[in-house]
Amino acid sequence: MLEELRRRVWAANRELPRRGLVTLTWGNVSAIDRASGLVVIKPSGVEYDDLTPENLVVVDLEGHVAEGTLRPSSDTATHLELYKAFPGVGGIVHTHSTHATAWAQTGRDLPCYGTTHADTFYGAVPCTRLLTAGEVEQDYEKHTGTVIVETFREGGWDPMAVPGVLCACHGPFTWGQDAAEAVENAVILEEVARMAILTRQIDPDAAPAPRYLQDKHYHRKHGPGAYYGQL
Repeated sequence: MLEELRRRVWAANRELPRRGLVTLTWGNVSAIDRASGLVVIKPSGVEYDDLTPENLVVVDLEGHVAEGTLRPSSDTATHLELYKAFPGVGGIVHTHSTHATAWAQTGRDLPCYGTTHADTFYGAVPCTRLLTAGEVEQDYEKHTGTVIVETFREGGWDPMAVPGVLCACHGPFTWGQDAAEAVENAVILEEVARMAILTRQIDPDAAPAPRYLQDKHYHRKHGPGAYYGQL
């Protein structure tokens, strides 16, 4: 079932340690087949070197296992809430990468201090509110997803223009049109979080880049007027 999607999700998961985004097994990648409504995701707690396309788990959008003998990632319910709320998303990544997680632990949005950030994220990357004790106690992973959706809807963020989020006191999630793009966005988010921390160390009062510069860099890579790269 979904052999090609399994292969792509396997390859994307294997990129996480290669890119320095995970320690031990602290991360996962999934992708969705929109036609069938089925999601392929990393099994819980399995070492990346032990992953194969065949031991990934297939679940439906309600979290029922459709194929696989291993338990799906403990973060599966979060992924599913994002797929249900953001129809343009085809792949999702969760990590505890050092700098993005450090910023998430402040509970603050990640400002756009420069053009490296603006090339991928259109404005600040939002940080969610803290989950309540009740939300943590009951359906923690599902509520992690619903609070991400809440953050984007209430803040007016476009999830396709800002393909990532910081979960307060937890860590980053990123997404994309497919699993590979979601991993790329995770790499970028970690790097711009590192740059932002260094920027604040140099100047604690540093201001975000001006909007006209952010607009220029985002739109030269995205949208109908894009001209970056070999089109």
